[in-house]
Amino acid sequence: MIKLKDILEIESLDELISNLEEKKKKAKRDKCYYKVKSRYKVWPSAYASLALSKCRDVGAANWGNKS
Repeated sequence: MIKLKDILEIESLDELISNLEEKKKKAKRDKCYYKVKSRYKVWPSAYASLALSKCRDVGAANWGNKS
């Protein structure tokens, strides 16, 4: 989400676009992303996407444990 404060601090449109792209890339790469990606060979796939959402539901520390 673009905040007014971010827009006022940035002088050019190119800087604004680059900042938004960096935030978008960083936001999706959490511990669950890396754990699921290491387990599934085909990325992206329906099974991997489902596993990623389930991992985010239970937390990365608890995902993959049977009990």
